[in-house]
Amino acid sequence: MVQDLAQFHHLVGNLFELPAAPEGWQQYSLKAEQIQFYQEHGYLSGVRLLSDEQVERLRTELTPLFDPTHPGHHLFHEYHSNESTDPTRVLFHALGAWRIAPGFHDLLWNPAFTVPACQLLGGAVRFWHDQLFCKPARHGGVVAWHQDYSYWTRTQPMNHLTCWIALDDASADNGCLQYIPRSHRWSLLPITGLAGDMDAIQTVLTPEQRDQFKPVAIELKKGYASFHHPLMIHGSYANNTDRQRRAAVLNVMRDGTKCASDEPLLRGVPVIPKGAKVEGSFFPILLDPLASYVPV
Repeated sequence: MVQDLAQFHHLVGNLFELPAAPEGWQQYSLKAEQIQFYQEHGYLSGVRLLSDEQVERLRTELTPLFDPTHPGHHLFHEYHSNESTDPTRVLFHALGAWRIAPGFHDLLWNPAFTVPACQLLGGAVRFWHDQLFCKPARHGGVVAWHQDYSYWTRTQPMNHLTCWIALDDASADNGCLQYIPRSHRWSLLPITGLAGDMDAIQTVLTPEQRDQFKPVAIELKKGYASFHHPLMIHGSYANNTDRQRRAAVLNVMRDGTKCASDEPLLRGVPVIPKGAKVEGSFFPILLDPLASYVPV
């Protein structure tokens, strides 16, 4: 039986190392102009989170997770070997790898991630959930345009942040992440599907929003990441190349976010009473700036 790593709220392996002194934490801090760019455009890309060696370790851990007979499979909150609505396309999507694989567990506490997240959230960072999005070579599926928070209204208020991490070089031709800059200033839109019609979101946009709908491809080398606002409209096109396009996603919230549902926030997670603070084994604090000398 695979041990559930959700019970450990600290590093369990040697893939990452936490700084021992204030200057060690500060080396990961974003610059003022980077934070300003995020606030204005709704995203920030090109932040290096992983070395080549760390990427390779995560890739090695990822491969057996594709097998639905993996002994830790029951620990996934969601698992879709193919979430695409097109049978000729494949989009692997799963939540919960941090509970199964040591590297993906420790990725949550990677200071190259937690320090920028702390700055962009403006306070202590609490884990929400992770995701894997993988597109195989030649027939990788799309992730349709959407806003993350439209799927997260069971947690309130909206104090969330997403980090998309490239495990392969991600380019426009193999289905990299794409943003609609400044769309984080739009209101919450109805859900129009995650892995179906790429352009379904157009049916819920105003004429003004359609005029502003100008995608920007976020091309990233492996090990680099992009952060985005929970209302940022984003998606990714199909992969028709001979290269895989694998990505890990970390979703976090500012400490103090509350449960707005009478149902479990994730499958397999105990119910948190409606109106109570989101906390517990599955939603650990990843970084508190007051305890780690991180500027906010």
